[in-house]
Amino acid sequence: MHRVYEDGGREIVLTIFRHNPNDEDSIPHFQDYPIIERPGMTLYIALTQIYTSMDHDVSFDFVCRAGICGSCAMVVNGKPRLACRTLTSEFSEGKITLLPLPTFQHIKDLSVDTGTFMNAMTKRVEGWIVNNSPQDISTIEKPIDPELSDEIFELDRCIECGICLASCATKVMRPNFVGAVGLNRVARFSLDPHDSRSDEEFYELIGDDEGIFGCMSFMGCQDHCPKHLPLQKQIAYMRNKMVKVC
Repeated sequence: MHRVYEDGGREIVLTIFRHNPNDEDSIPHFQDYPIIERPGMTLYIALTQIYTSMDHDVSFDFVCRAGICGSCAMVVNGKPRLACRTLTSEFSEGKITLLPLPTFQHIKDLSVDTGTFMNAMTKRVEGWIVNNSPQDISTIEKPIDPELSDEIFELDRCIECGICLASCATKVMRPNFVGAVGLNRVARFSLDPHDSRSDEEFYELIGDDEGIFGCMSFMGCQDHCPKHLPLQKQIAYMRNKMVKVC
């Protein structure tokens, strides 16, 4: 039973995975950090408290602290989540175990390299507007129907945190699988009327087992997406289009 203080705080324990793969003497292990929880405390705040007052060597990532950048994604008690959007009060027993996201290159402790994969994925699926028509910058851009614009914007809310990949069984088995993040990107541009690519051209990008046909529909990506994107709907949408091509 954890001690509860008069001001409403309670003692909790964060168990953090520690390892530096670049240090030959570093042995993977878990380290406990007891701290006093305060109202409204997030895992990001708890980790910052540990770093500033207990252990300057603990590594974790953050940028925005508002659930926008996706940098602080990590595995929390077995599930991938954003540290800045996860309250310590959600864990009634006061015991929280933190590990780095799987499937990405491990940097140190809770830090992983998501950028290398996301950059390669963007190039793989050509995640940008492709339009070979002559462009005249003096004219107004072709308008989009508001309902379609909202649908495209919904997919643009992806923050590339990597949680969908960390939740994906296919990604574990196939390291080159583009994952829900890549398929969502393709779906976004296939909807955009400014993009002139045909279904046949999109098929060349994702029409294999490392693309649209690799998904086994276990729903892990959608179940854990912190932005609640309709990932399985978009994957089904793209699979239906690609099947018609092949």
